[in-house]
Amino acid sequence: MEKAKGTNCNFNEQEMSKFCTNFHRTIEFIGKRWMGMIIYQLLSGPKRYYELMESIPSISDRLLTERLRDLENEGLIIKKALVPSQRKVEYELTPAGKQLETVITSIFDWVKNRESME
Repeated sequence: MEKAKGTNCNFNEQEMSKFCTNFHRTIEFIGKRWMGMIIYQLLSGPKRYYELMESIPSISDRLLTERLRDLENEGLIIKKALVPSQRKVEYELTPAGKQLETVITSIFDWVKNRESME
């Protein structure tokens, strides 16, 4: 099997099938509406819910809540209580979530470059 240019991966057929499945699942996950923007906003540090709402125009309360729950379930963010009452919380990327920085910023740069060409 020929390896892809710029990679150091040699996959057999079974490994390639598993890789493609996981790759597709990952792209689908970060490609969900507003998911990339939420991750992008959290790259600069922890944010409270209302800060995320203000920084992402047009996102609904329901969708932000759903996406934050998805990110938490995938282990990409943690929800931390700021006071014992648990009513005030902030969201922060986990180390796994921070690993997406290069991916997210590359996608943002790619989109900006494409928009400037139009």
